[in-house]
Amino acid sequence: MTTAVLTPPSPRRFWALVALGGLFVAAGLFAAYVMEEHGHIVTGMNNRIVWGTPHVFAIFLIVAASGVLNVASVGSVFGQAPYKARAPFSGLLCLALLVGGLTVLMLDLGRPERIVVAATHYNFTSVFAWNMFLYTGMAAIVAVYLSTLMERRFNRYSRPAGIAAFAWRIILTSGTGSIFAFLVARQAYGTAILVPLFLAMSFAWGMAVFLLAQSGLAAWTGRPTPIPIRRRMGSLLALFVATVLLLVAAYHLTNLYFAKQAAFERFILVEGGAYPQLFWWGYVVAGSIAPLVLLWHPRFATTAHTLLAALLVIVGAFALLYVFIIGGQAFPLEMFPGLPDSTEPSATPSDDV
Repeated sequence: MTTAVLTPPSPRRFWALVALGGLFVAAGLFAAYVMEEHGHIVTGMNNRIVWGTPHVFAIFLIVAASGVLNVASVGSVFGQAPYKARAPFSGLLCLALLVGGLTVLMLDLGRPERIVVAATHYNFTSVFAWNMFLYTGMAAIVAVYLSTLMERRFNRYSRPAGIAAFAWRIILTSGTGSIFAFLVARQAYGTAILVPLFLAMSFAWGMAVFLLAQSGLAAWTGRPTPIPIRRRMGSLLALFVATVLLLVAAYHLTNLYFAKQAAFERFILVEGGAYPQLFWWGYVVAGSIAPLVLLWHPRFATTAHTLLAALLVIVGAFALLYVFIIGGQAFPLEMFPGLPDSTEPSATPSDDV
């Protein structure tokens, strides 16, 4: 019986990775500078669309941060031994994605230094204020959970810490979904189905991110993921993708049932220009059906096909979020329900007193 010998990465590869990370940091700083100089209009924001493209990335990162911790939960909470070895990496990915998402949101303040105001003054009637506690609590719990995994003296506490992290991530994702579920001013939102939808999206997107990150780590260390583990994760990813697709279908079918939502659904699914194209081709075909075929068809059982499916799931995630967030705001706001043409600009006011 032979044992695999791990060859440490060369210094050249290490510094190449550092340089690549530096390029991403430089690109982010340049983007922040452009926003500071030219305003948020460069991100697609205007008087109607108050949540622009940065929010698409922020919501994806926060939701994926919750879902990527699922791998650690399967090992610590449900006692699946093959996943326990991957729990530390899962926790670190969770923290990285969460910090990235919150950093993007911080730029939405216009003046990032005003984060001090947001962190010290709370409006507890706002879901956003609730999420401030959920995000910071998630970071603290995951940090404690990681310490129980990496320090042998604390290993006996890893399961209670894992249960706490699992419960908190469910609450956090529910809180993120509630931001939209409680928002009744827009016809795209204001429905309770968004909470389970966001939970399902976190499972799917987190697993997709973890598969790609794990593949990169395996290539770096020369220690490939065992085929049974990779297939099991691929099956879980397919199950989550199918669940998200089912809930998205339920969301739109429910809207179509109500006459007041017919115009919005026609805009998003048929007549909205780029939004129907992104929804049907970007999310449904490329982001859902194609990954399911790659993951379920026995002909596509290789690691490359699994990673391609994970990449397509992430592409579909951005397409879905863009349609949901940007498209949901692009639909004209109904200022006076029940009045004909209330979404159209009003005529020139009369000079009569």
